[in-house]
Amino acid sequence: MFDNLEKKTGVKIDDISKLAQSLQGANFRDEKTVRNVIKQVSSLAKKPVSKETEEMLVNTILNDKMPKDISSIEKMMGKKR
Repeated sequence: MFDNLEKKTGVKIDDISKLAQSLQGANFRDEKTVRNVIKQVSSLAKKPVSKETEEMLVNTILNDKMPKDISSIEKMMGKKR
C-alpha cells in the first residue's frame, strides 16, 4: 500500500511520516503556521502553490471550512475525477 502511495505521489513515506510528526500539536488557528504547513507540503510534493491557491487554503483552514471528503476537496481545488 505504501509503495503504491510513493509511486503515485513521488513522495517517500518517511518524509510524509516526518511531516505528520512535525504537525502534531500544531496550531492551525495561527496564519503563520498554516502558511508554513502549505509551503512544507508544496515543497515535499514538488508542486508549486500559487498565491491565489495559498490564500484560498489559508482562509479555508482558518475559517474551519475544510471539506470532509476527497470529492469535496477535489471540487474545491477545481479538479475532476
